[in-house]
Amino acid sequence: MTLKVGDIITFERTFTGRDVELFTEISGDEGIHHVTPDEQGRLVVQGLLTATLPTKVGGDHNVLARTMNFEFLRPVFTGDVIICEVKIEKYERQENNRTAIIASFLCKNQSEKEVLKGDFAGVIL
Repeated sequence: MTLKVGDIITFERTFTGRDVELFTEISGDEGIHHVTPDEQGRLVVQGLLTATLPTKVGGDHNVLARTMNFEFLRPVFTGDVIICEVKIEKYERQENNRTAIIASFLCKNQSEKEVLKGDFAGVIL
């Protein structure tokens, strides 16, 4: 798929307790809120695990990221449905035969509340 400026790519994911458990193991981020369920039986999803939503979209399009900016707006809990919209802001061929890309993203939960926003830039491999 060839991208162009203005394209919006959407990805949706529901994080599970197992996702948080595996990410805890890999990252070592063992904050009490990631390993102890709240009164509703939910865990707080690590911010960087939530950040895999826009990076998944980049990976789908072979983006080699050079910069990434994340603003974590509110907690994500296991069981939340997170919808991530990535908007292509720049997509142009460079002299070195690479394609430069800049994209912004916004992630919302099932209640339409913003949980994460930011941008990334890099090149297409």
